Amino acid sequence: MANIDLPKRPRPGPWPPVQEPTTMPASTSWAKKTGFKPKLSGETNVSNNSGQIPLPEIVPPRPVKPSEVQVDLESGRRQTIPVVNGEPSIAKTAPTAATATTSLDKDRNVLKKRKEPEVVVVPKSSSSVPVSNGQQVRVDNPVIHPKPPVREENVVNVLPQSRDDDDDDDGYGNRISHMKYELRDSPGLVPIGFYGFQHYISILGSLILIPLVIVPAMGGDHEDTAMVVSTVLFVSGVTTLLHTFFGSRLPLIQGPSFVFLAPALAIINSPEFQGLNGNNFKRVMKELQGAIIISSAFQTILGYSGLMSIFLRLINPVVVSPTIAAVGLSFYSYGFPQVGTCLEIGAVQILIVILFALYLRKVSVFGHRVFLIYAVPLGLAITWAMAFLLTEAGAYTYKDCDANVPASNIISEACRKHISKMKHCRVDTSHALKAAPWFRFPYPLQWGIPVFHWKTALVMCVVSIIASVDSVGSYHASSLLVASKPPTPGVVSRAIGLEGICSLLAGLWGTGTGSTTLTENVHTIAVTKVGSRRSVELGACILILLSLVGKVGGFIASVPDVMVAALLCVMWAMLAALGLSNLRYSEAGSSRNIIIVGLSLFFSLSIPSYFQQYGVTPNANSSVPSYFQPYTVASHGPFQSKYNGVNYVLNTLLSFNMVIAFLIAVILDNTVPGNRQERGVYVWSDRDTARREPAVTKDYELPFRVGRVFRWVKWVGL
Repeated sequence: MANIDLPKRPRPGPWPPVQEPTTMPASTSWAKKTGFKPKLSGETNVSNNSGQIPLPEIVPPRPVKPSEVQVDLESGRRQTIPVVNGEPSIAKTAPTAATATTSLDKDRNVLKKRKEPEVVVVPKSSSSVPVSNGQQVRVDNPVIHPKPPVREENVVNVLPQSRDDDDDDDGYGNRISHMKYELRDSPGLVPIGFYGFQHYISILGSLILIPLVIVPAMGGDHEDTAMVVSTVLFVSGVTTLLHTFFGSRLPLIQGPSFVFLAPALAIINSPEFQGLNGNNFKRVMKELQGAIIISSAFQTILGYSGLMSIFLRLINPVVVSPTIAAVGLSFYSYGFPQVGTCLEIGAVQILIVILFALYLRKVSVFGHRVFLIYAVPLGLAITWAMAFLLTEAGAYTYKDCDANVPASNIISEACRKHISKMKHCRVDTSHALKAAPWFRFPYPLQWGIPVFHWKTALVMCVVSIIASVDSVGSYHASSLLVASKPPTPGVVSRAIGLEGICSLLAGLWGTGTGSTTLTENVHTIAVTKVGSRRSVELGACILILLSLVGKVGGFIASVPDVMVAALLCVMWAMLAALGLSNLRYSEAGSSRNIIIVGLSLFFSLSIPSYFQQYGVTPNANSSVPSYFQPYTVASHGPFQSKYNGVNYVLNTLLSFNMVIAFLIAVILDNTVPGNRQERGVYVWSDRDTARREPAVTKDYELPFRVGRVFRWVKWVGL
């Protein structure tokens, strides 16, 4: 036991005296209740619904050594972190002017005084005040004087703040002070319609780019592309309504995810579809439909059976980050090589998007960051207008040369060297807008009866697990922005099960890919600061109406290929960055996490490259474009047993970058020792606690009293 001398003249207390606290109020932070430390992990408490103001914690003073001045890993600022028992403590330091005796071990050093005008304790009688690590400091009946406003860098229980000169633009800021509309807000029909339309326009690239890539790869023409685009818009609107009503109930848009692009291209380039004459579009589409339908049934069972609640224990930020980043990094062979076919158009479009999204992101027009929010659609519109003017001015017109004549036909040598530039730079080579009808209603099985094969279905089932991992990260990130607390594991299971139903609808209607939560949606919520569920629902209704206008699909299908490739460069780069941004929930500077993420990313590029290049000689398969050759691995991979179906599955799955990244990350993160703080374990709301809090119940409870019917199913709801 050790004593600290009283100062000669203690400061007088306030008048009237502050009422003596009987007990310290329990923290209302759901992160702290689980033992999660927000200072290092980035995990936050976005609201305080109790209405109580927590009193400052009292910690025995001690001199701060230079070695104890640490750097905040998220904000990059120097912070003084007191050490108790040789370990950093997250409790705020509060000096005392009273005589204090501690209940620590007898061999502890004498604690010295530290004068700071934060909290003044005046002795009256003996009492004990709990401090960090479960230990107590004995203080003589302290009277706690009010603490002056805490400096901003000492606030740890908020979301990571952006440090721009003006205000936050695209950071995940505190939702109370930065979100315009929260989850259950209904500002009115006109604002809801405006923000809903804005939400979908800002992620237009994620909705339309996949059909523009896979339909030409299937051998479809521009009219087929227009029909698939209209179908994608229709299914996206319907599935988004289902998800906001009966899924997670978060403002997340459902659509064709890039996670499904690689397996779709692998199936399209399967050996049985190579060398066939004629339009193979419907035949390949029916194969894709069958695989998606079976994988959607698997995902539905994974969610509604409660297995997802168990699977959640394996999914952490260190797993989600490299898995999603690998999705964006895996398509580099398609991006800029396609842009290079018309460099003066594609490169200019990329530069315009970068200019809007970065250099002009703070420019506001009528209070809206239009350049930041609409960087992609504005870049597309300006570049398209420029290409149209160049085409009309005759920049790509050559004497006696026709861009619509196939290069295989007999043409003059002078025209042959210009045929590529005319095909990719001109904007009038597509007749999709003219051929598209004014009204067209997408209907299920419009391409025919789906074809089912176990090998393609098994590939899609594995990919649906990756899509579920992607969605889990989106649920957690979006809930920190718009909801009172994160969802319960049961709500996550319910949402994954509904995503399986949404993929089933996508398979029946024939979009070419499954349906899942768009990762880019979380970035859009942070940028627009609109998290209203109603705005997304009204925007989905607008999307359904637009899908019925055939000319809309035809207009989108007429986007030149080089502009599609330029947009994909931006969207895939954004996807990779959004995947890595999940590391903000963990200790990103931990050597453990650095090694796991580094190994996952490197081998996610290197191992698939081995499979894709195995047994391939240059120009051996000239019928497939060079940027699609990585997806022909099923016919030449290293697995060459007598079971062709097993060879197909193994060669195909191990050639997917995201599958390798997920396998390495999930194994290492769940076997290498690391505490919850270091791993950044996702903190989900407790079911029993959530049911007792009205705010959480209103956020996630099913509408129309549907939840009462399923109250006995504890693993798929509140």
